[in-house]
Amino acid sequence: MTTAFINRIATAVPPHDVHHAFIDFAVTMLPTGTPRNLFRRMARLSAIEHRYSFVNPLSTEDGVWKDSEDLYVPGSFPITARRMKFFERFAPQLARKALDNLALSQPERDSVTHVIVTSCTGLYAPGLDFEVVNHLGLNPSVERTFIGFMGCYAAINALKAAHHIVRSEPSARVIVLNLELCSLHFQETTELEQVLSFLVFADGSAASLVSANPEGLAIDSFLALNIPGSSHLITWRIGELGFDMYLSGQVPGEIGSALKQLGHQVTRGANPLDIDLWAVHPGGRSILDAVEKGLALAPDALTSSRSVLSRYGNMSSATVMFVLREIMQRAQAGQRGCAMSFGPGLTAETMLFHAA
Repeated sequence: MTTAFINRIATAVPPHDVHHAFIDFAVTMLPTGTPRNLFRRMARLSAIEHRYSFVNPLSTEDGVWKDSEDLYVPGSFPITARRMKFFERFAPQLARKALDNLALSQPERDSVTHVIVTSCTGLYAPGLDFEVVNHLGLNPSVERTFIGFMGCYAAINALKAAHHIVRSEPSARVIVLNLELCSLHFQETTELEQVLSFLVFADGSAASLVSANPEGLAIDSFLALNIPGSSHLITWRIGELGFDMYLSGQVPGEIGSALKQLGHQVTRGANPLDIDLWAVHPGGRSILDAVEKGLALAPDALTSSRSVLSRYGNMSSATVMFVLREIMQRAQAGQRGCAMSFGPGLTAETMLFHAA
């Protein structure tokens, strides 16, 4: 049976670090007193230092925050159609940056047979799949697949699809692009819980090459775990003023409890302490704490995930690929790993792998 390998991963983020500017702006939306104090306290505890966006925040002399595109004007946040115009304008720029960082040679480009794209923050047609083909100068007949609206675990599903392609066609070479502009769906609200959910999200993209060439990370198996009775805890719907996300504060607790019971399934019977490399989607500090506690992992097991969270925040589907890239750079041959992402369902998509 042919084994599929993640040969290479490249990442990219927009140029504007907006984390601290967002905190200053978000506070002004909340009622004075306890809500603002709680928000600032949670921001300090978020374990995030940087988040990047295509939106360029500007500070005016009177202390009022605005952005260079006049996208988020208090009292006049944009409708969904306008947000999608920004996605169509800025998503290709970020895609090209990630693809350039993948540094494919001309022979590699000539050998690409499939393109898979994931995104849950925007769509248009012809879309990002055509952007990949055109920017890299690929054969126009390459097979294209778009995986949309699956949220943070979409990258694992894209790798699953690439895995099946390579196993059925050993000569296949698959480009996977994960791209999200999460900052595109910031909402104007006075609800603390909703503003806190915006505190972690950011923009980012990852591009990877998957083939049967035995280098990088070998893909071993996949498993999806659904937590019964939890489908209401994460929802993502298209509204009139952008995409509306609901992210319940109960999510970390549910994940931690589920992993205590189902952890042996995640590792396919192995002791979690025997897994050398953990690539857990950093949905937030509390998510990582819940995974660490639920699986009884060593304190340093999620170092790569915590590093990505601190430097980039949560970039939805692209984030776990940032973690895998960091792990790939230090992995030693034969080390075993587990990748895990969470999203609507409430579902954990998992992948076991080992370093080639």
